[in-house]
Amino acid sequence: MGAVGIAAISIGYRVSQAPEETKAPALPSPLANRGVPDPEAAIRALQDRVGANPNDAEGWQRLGWAYFESGRHADAVRAYRHATKLAPGNATFWSSLGEAAVMASERDPMPKEAADAFDRAVTIDPKDPRARYFQAVRKDLAKDHEGAIRDWLALLGDTPPGAPWEADLRRTIEQVGKINGIDVAGRLAAVKPSAPHPPMGVGMSVAAAAIPGPSREQMQAAAQLPKGQQDAMVEGMVARLEARLKADPGNVDGWIMLMRSRMTLGETGKAAAAYAQARAANPAQAGRIRDEARILGVPGA
Repeated sequence: MGAVGIAAISIGYRVSQAPEETKAPALPSPLANRGVPDPEAAIRALQDRVGANPNDAEGWQRLGWAYFESGRHADAVRAYRHATKLAPGNATFWSSLGEAAVMASERDPMPKEAADAFDRAVTIDPKDPRARYFQAVRKDLAKDHEGAIRDWLALLGDTPPGAPWEADLRRTIEQVGKINGIDVAGRLAAVKPSAPHPPMGVGMSVAAAAIPGPSREQMQAAAQLPKGQQDAMVEGMVARLEARLKADPGNVDGWIMLMRSRMTLGETGKAAAAYAQARAANPAQAGRIRDEARILGVPGA
């Protein structure tokens, strides 16, 4: 059998399960092109961006993401290949390439390029949740169902409460256990999750909630503008946020917004720097900042 796939860093959800009667309904991706009236215009703008600067790793990453969300998985693979070649030390780029390769494959549920990409991501960042998830899928496909469940349970233990993929990860473990006659109820109940943080609503963290500040939709919309305008729009939003944090470094939600913005742009190094600054400025809330950074996939969290 196959397994339900989750994309943990982009927090998109996909279903790649067989046989047919075991399929779960596909869930809409939280990163779908909401707020962008013409996704193809965004893609064309990003194509122009990388055409003008083929060495723009972040541009290739954003183009891969736009292709993926439009269902153009083979195109996403090609874009992510460019991104990983230009930034080979970026775990998020590698796990994104792996997921796109899985989705682009018509016959092999775990093509070699995908498996290699996930292995590379985990070598760079052993905590990369998307790569860890799909490595367990690979075990499940190889009929090592117990090994897959064990790895998913370990990932669940590292998942902060309220992470967008938490419920689907639990459902995957339950389904694979049921189909293969493996009792997982007690093991699921025994999982000790990462330390919780103050709730921002039912089942929602700051990292996932619609808090004020630069949102994914705003940054996607910026991609429709000419390159000079889109860069100015995005950098202006982020610069204003950074300026506010310099004046008020105790604004933890603001630091989380900044990390989210940097990760959305593919600027993982700057996201990691913001994470370090946030913890240094707010030692009493270092645990909460760490949990939010992990949800976002910030390197080093």
